[in-house]
Amino acid sequence: MEYRSLPPGLLTTTTAALACGVQPATIRDWVRRGVLARAGGTPKRPIYRLRDVLAARDAPKPSRPGQRAENAA
Repeated sequence: MEYRSLPPGLLTTTTAALACGVQPATIRDWVRRGVLARAGGTPKRPIYRLRDVLAARDAPKPSRPGQRAENAA
């Protein structure tokens, strides 16, 4: 069940992904890595603040060993 409506400035995982141009799995990954924090909801239906989502989109992401560099040729 999706939320019928959220207060302005709050997003579901799907709408947060659409706002950033990424997949929903990327939003969940940002949460797991500590780049983005949930603003409430339930464990299965989290919600996020728009300003936090946009800040996470623009934030440098932690790298993992063996991860491709952004500027690699």
